[in-house]
Amino acid sequence: MDWKTKPLALKVLPWTLLLLFAACATKEVIEPKMSYGPDEAKWVNKALAKMSLEEKIGQMIACRYSGYFVNSESEYLEELKTLVLEQKIGGFVLFGGDVFETAHLNNTLQEIAKTPLLMASDLERGLGNQIDGAVLFPPAMSLGAADSKELAYNMGKITAREARAIGIHMTYAPVVDVNINPDNPIINVRSFGEDPEQVARLAVAFIKGCQENGLITTAKHFPGHGDTAEDSHLVLPTIEGGRNRLDKVELFPYRKAVQSGVQAIMVSHLRLPALDPTPNMPASLSSPIITELLREDMGFKGLLVTDAMDMQAVTKLYSSEEAALMAVKAGIDMVLLPPKPREVIDKLVRAVKDGDISESRIDVSVKRILETKARLGLHKRRLVDLEVLDEKIATSAHRRQAEIALENSMTLVKNAGDLIPLPLEGKKLAVLSLSSDRGGYYAGRTFVEEIMARVPGTFTFYAEATTGIEYLESVLEDTADADICVVGLFSRLRGYKGSIGLEEKHVDLIRQIILSDKKVVVISFSSPYFLGQFPGVDAYLCAYRYSSEAQVAAVQALFGEIAIQGRLPVSIPHLYPLGHGIKIQKVRDKDVEDGEARYR
Repeated sequence: MDWKTKPLALKVLPWTLLLLFAACATKEVIEPKMSYGPDEAKWVNKALAKMSLEEKIGQMIACRYSGYFVNSESEYLEELKTLVLEQKIGGFVLFGGDVFETAHLNNTLQEIAKTPLLMASDLERGLGNQIDGAVLFPPAMSLGAADSKELAYNMGKITAREARAIGIHMTYAPVVDVNINPDNPIINVRSFGEDPEQVARLAVAFIKGCQENGLITTAKHFPGHGDTAEDSHLVLPTIEGGRNRLDKVELFPYRKAVQSGVQAIMVSHLRLPALDPTPNMPASLSSPIITELLREDMGFKGLLVTDAMDMQAVTKLYSSEEAALMAVKAGIDMVLLPPKPREVIDKLVRAVKDGDISESRIDVSVKRILETKARLGLHKRRLVDLEVLDEKIATSAHRRQAEIALENSMTLVKNAGDLIPLPLEGKKLAVLSLSSDRGGYYAGRTFVEEIMARVPGTFTFYAEATTGIEYLESVLEDTADADICVVGLFSRLRGYKGSIGLEEKHVDLIRQIILSDKKVVVISFSSPYFLGQFPGVDAYLCAYRYSSEAQVAAVQALFGEIAIQGRLPVSIPHLYPLGHGIKIQKVRDKDVEDGEARYR
């Protein structure tokens, strides 16, 4: 049969197959974008009009969940489904999970929801901050040390793309608190630094990186959690600054964030007498702070959420139901993590029916929530494609960007005698990993192993918060013949801990080692302020975080394998000013052959 005489179906088939093969070879990846137009407005108005009062109230509640594997018959999954089907809650807040399991669970919950769910999470350090296997970035203070808008923007961009890939729509980041209290136990390295202008500049870059790639950002913890030595997970801290100081410091980055178009703000559990003198009144429940300052004075029109309502700054003073009602009356749109969501919803419904709060007030917040969901495109597409996750999460380009941010943040504060870069030969090293956390015995395992790979025969020592004095003091004898003692300090920054400080016995040990005739190098894998407790060390390097990635970068910096170029984003009282940092050029490369480190 001549080709010209073949049936049309046979003529078309080869080209159809070619197109099909091409489509299978390269999956089309559509990155989410945010927009709001007539179609979105129409959906919002229609959805709001169909809601009962109970459904409206449910939209204002977000509850906790995790994305680890659960069986389809598990009680936990049934609890989540009950929140969706019966309480009609507006969304969830993710705490931990795996990539595929989280995406699958998100789809499962979205499929049964009458109204699309707003899925959020604390992604201050990228999706890897919550999801195992995703890219983990350094904390905000590392970005402050690198002082690069490009790095902050790229971090936001990658965070957005990875988060949206698994069905997360909103991050409770960036932290725009100005950390001006060295003893701050809960903000500290989560802040970009102590300079309000720098904090604002980097926060805005991160916000743009996220929101231009489809992820809602949340500036927190309004009006500013940086000037306190107390943890709001445990108590209600008081910020004593006057209004003039607050405008220049705490409020400055928030104004810039609002002007940049940030779409959400988290209001903290802080007492600020200069803004609201009411005794025991957290900002999260304060009408003068939320409505008068944030809405009217600062002109913020986006979504307002509380900090977690299960924190003791609130629960020690008010019942879950009472606090939620106060927050909504003050102007909050979404109440996060109330300890008793069903009771909170019932309380708010009764308040409307009793005339304690108007339904029109509820409608304002629910419309704002629905507008956020529509802007994200959830009214059209709420499910994610599980088949493309391995192409979008933890790509080599994403991982390299996180490495660059880490490398650029390493900050050499002190380097007496040009001790750093450390020598590879001719000196005997001892390396100590000291963790101030219970259960943190091997917190510095990567740090120690990386040094041993470069200098075989190095003496190693681990200790944690519960390690006894006698064992600690044995180090003095064990390291007597060492030329250089390298000490890694670890103290996790986390809620309910109450302090980021070091164990005093660890500080005493460092001071005793300083008195010996050996050189002492200290690396802080946490707060940069630790140097104030042992200013006599020969060298001091800030790595800002205890992650294994930060430990690798710190050792590379110690041995001159990467350039050191970070500058302090905070001042170390009585020692070093804001912006101080010693730059060191890269002096050697490392190769790996047959599993062994080699240098050239």
